[in-house]
Amino acid sequence: MNRALRITSAIILLLANLVPAVGAQVKPGDVITPKNAARVAELLSPGNYALVRQGMRMNIVQSEDYYWPPPYQVATEKYSPQVRLGKHGNLKNYLAGLPFPLLDTNDPNVARKIMWNFQFGPTYTDDLDAQDDSIVSIAPGGKEPFEDFPVGHLAVYRNVGRTEVAPTPTDYDGDTGIMERMALAPIVTPIADPFWDAPSTSFVWYRYSSPKRSDLIWSSMGPGGWGGSYMGSPMYLMGNSFFGNLDLQSLFGFTGKLTDWDFKFLGVRQMLACVHAKNLPAKACKADGGRTICPENWELRRVYIVEADARGQGFLGDRPAITKRILYIDSEGWFITASDLFDRGGKLWKTIAIFNTVRDREYPDSKAAVYTFYRLFQTALVDEDLQSGYSTIFYTPDPEQPPHDTWFINQGVISQRWIIPQRFTDFRQYFY
Repeated sequence: MNRALRITSAIILLLANLVPAVGAQVKPGDVITPKNAARVAELLSPGNYALVRQGMRMNIVQSEDYYWPPPYQVATEKYSPQVRLGKHGNLKNYLAGLPFPLLDTNDPNVARKIMWNFQFGPTYTDDLDAQDDSIVSIAPGGKEPFEDFPVGHLAVYRNVGRTEVAPTPTDYDGDTGIMERMALAPIVTPIADPFWDAPSTSFVWYRYSSPKRSDLIWSSMGPGGWGGSYMGSPMYLMGNSFFGNLDLQSLFGFTGKLTDWDFKFLGVRQMLACVHAKNLPAKACKADGGRTICPENWELRRVYIVEADARGQGFLGDRPAITKRILYIDSEGWFITASDLFDRGGKLWKTIAIFNTVRDREYPDSKAAVYTFYRLFQTALVDEDLQSGYSTIFYTPDPEQPPHDTWFINQGVISQRWIIPQRFTDFRQYFY
């Protein structure tokens, strides 16, 4: 292990010893149900704890390390010494790897540095294509989904931070200043649904490196145009739901433009998270009517807790629906494990639980998505409205389809010319 990473590991071990040993309340082999949920009250976010109390069962397993891909380790050592924060909270001199491997929790900018580490963490660095997904919603007391939207692709292309697929470490697109492209498309909407009369929906999202340039989102409601839906002002994209509870800025736990938010460091703790899930595809929880994923493996992780507060007003003077998020970020893998979302009145509104697994391939007989080192795969994202009881699960992949390769990470499957608005029809453009 190189010198920089040895230093990082030493600091992580030192800080881990400073974290209160609340994890002694659980041990591998324990099964957590609503009857003994109090044992994990201090090991989960308040929102995720509510999921356990309503029925989500947890199998406690031994914690396992999550190792960075070797190219990412090399990039971190090579490029991180030159990275700085700009006066607007933006990154300066960043090329690839973890921007800030050495963190001081007394640093007034530590929260923003943690968020940049999350933005450019090791999970994927070049391109991502999660295929054949689905968005499923369950009503309180319901036994079957009342909505089920198949999703063709959750695709991402990074123009900076590249470590495995040429060109590296950057792939400049002329003078556009684009840092990242993302697509969620197509989302198939059932014609029989009285609220929809367009057969599909698509989103294309461009993010720019400059803190002065807003994101761009193009939205298509199918070849028929808008159909029966209405999107409102651009701030509507920031927190409001499109399919069940799911909002665009909750993908991967948080997809907000970092320079549009204020961040506050709330601490570092041992908490439970699903990092080495047993099941892929994820399995709906029978114990709570399919509102979450269970039973699944949960382990103790050292996580940073960061509060994210939305800045300013919307395009038409309105406020974002979600004004505050509490994010729980794994200190080893730099992915979000959970988050709690608050409404305009400051009340806990929704909670997100993210289920991951770590493998070198999706299935034992995988042929296409096979890796030389272990990767982190998201199996599902649960987004539950704690005020209404409605729950939405973003399955990655769809459990109703036969098992096949669906996760393609840093394989060059997605190009920057694949994620363009012209690929989909009748787009309406929004700035925010």
